[in-house]
Amino acid sequence: MKFIFKKMKPYSKKVTESITLKVIGTLADLALPFLTAYLIDDLLPIAQKDNLTNIILLGLAMLTIALIGWTFNIRANRIAEYVAAYSVRDIRNELFEQINELSASQIDDITSSSLISRMTTDTYNIFTSIGTIQRLGVRAPILFIGGIIVSFFLDWVLALIMVSLVPFIIYFSISNSKKGRPLYANIQYRVDQLIRTLRENITGARVVKALSMVEYENQRFHQDNSLVVQEELKATVTMSKIRPLVDLVMNIGLVVVLIVGAFRVFNQATQVGEILAFVTYFTIILNATMSLTRVFIRLSRASASAERIEEVLDLKIEEDFGATEIKIIPTEPHIEFKNVSFSYNGVADHLENISFKLYKGQTLGILGATGAGKTTIINLMMRFYEPQKGEINLFGQNINTINKKKLRETIGVVLQNDLILSETIYENIQFNRTHIDLETVEFAKSIAQATFIDQMPLKNYERMAQRGSNISGGQKQRLLIARAVAGKPQLLILDDASSALDYQTDMLMRQAIKKSLAETTKIIVAQRISSVKDADVILLIDNGKIIGKGTHEELLETSAAYQSIMMHQLGGEIL
Repeated sequence: MKFIFKKMKPYSKKVTESITLKVIGTLADLALPFLTAYLIDDLLPIAQKDNLTNIILLGLAMLTIALIGWTFNIRANRIAEYVAAYSVRDIRNELFEQINELSASQIDDITSSSLISRMTTDTYNIFTSIGTIQRLGVRAPILFIGGIIVSFFLDWVLALIMVSLVPFIIYFSISNSKKGRPLYANIQYRVDQLIRTLRENITGARVVKALSMVEYENQRFHQDNSLVVQEELKATVTMSKIRPLVDLVMNIGLVVVLIVGAFRVFNQATQVGEILAFVTYFTIILNATMSLTRVFIRLSRASASAERIEEVLDLKIEEDFGATEIKIIPTEPHIEFKNVSFSYNGVADHLENISFKLYKGQTLGILGATGAGKTTIINLMMRFYEPQKGEINLFGQNINTINKKKLRETIGVVLQNDLILSETIYENIQFNRTHIDLETVEFAKSIAQATFIDQMPLKNYERMAQRGSNISGGQKQRLLIARAVAGKPQLLILDDASSALDYQTDMLMRQAIKKSLAETTKIIVAQRISSVKDADVILLIDNGKIIGKGTHEELLETSAAYQSIMMHQLGGEIL
């Protein structure tokens, strides 16, 4: 709960105002039964004309107090919602900024579905708890304690009966609350899994339907959904014990109070009005205990959610002390890998002893089957991950000495399954780089062979559907290539960026890149030889190892694996 109170601190003035109003409103509500007892026992029995004025005045006073309580409580509730909304807004902002700073390996450890769940479900749980703390968390204890205190003024004997119930209520509430936290944490874990299944299914909806996997995916979702329900039931059954137990204790107490009260009235030890007021206060206290049980349940859920959010916020962000200015040394290779090895899981190497160098303006082709390690080389080059062994130099500098943000500004990249915004084509190419004007966009379109854009009704200002679902796969790739080259980068990386293009378009695009970006160093990751055969250096990767390196002609002479790929893809002919 320290985390939640810390996030409420910037709104302490509002919290103080809300609590003050709530206290006044609650005390006003507490005063009414006491005044009712006075009216019944002291004023009504004296049915004289001169006493009628006092009855009317007391009635007006009670009406005023009731209106004050109503007004103050409404105002306090509104402020409580304001504090809850803005506190959670700050939590979401901080969490989002933290997620953007996490390394790829940290995101892999937590999983993207869990991060989505923490950003949505967990923050909502905290939102409801902050509101509950300020409303019921203030009102219920005042009604509970205040009701007991006033009850002593009415009838101390009956009040003692009521006080004897308090230890049982506190015990039941606290013991069940402690049980609730791990149960709600389990629920959120299952929700993470449910979101992961849902996300995978939505993202790959077309593939699922194309492969007739709808029934299988339905079963997966039903299974994950059932696990969520099971955890919800465990938590609900455990936490639902509180209220019936408290109700039982309070109702037993109420019966005892009525019996003892009847004897005391009969013996003239108390009056009917006092008993009536006492029963009213007993009801108020009963409602307060019910509210407190709700508070404990909400706080249990919120505590579990707060721990999950803190887990992300407490992750150590890697300090980036790299140079913000990149000094390109013309005589040094633009890219150099020296005996680089890397493992995602720290057990088996996914890259092993990778070495190559590439000079300014040259083109590197990386060829290999799916899962060979091609994209992993790009991930290391972009500093999404850090190698366990070896050294990577870019522009003549060790990559670890270059500021990540500055490094990525010099690189134009098209990654697999890259992002297309639900914005206009122009905004997708510009990508919030204000120095890219319309002329540059047209230049980028010409290189990417994106002629389809000018055939659209709104041309550059045609709006893309979510994930670019209103254009074909080849059109998506050309749009992404246009985005990458628009910044006129020092280093251009195309990771399987032309797999959906026909051979003719692919060839025209490569020729345009070679001509218009002659000074740019280029890396082309592909599975087709035709996409990389003109490269200055080609790496043939298999199981994270280089099994062939050289030009197209050299590999044809020296690499049996390359010859085999050539034979299967191109029938032995050089296109």
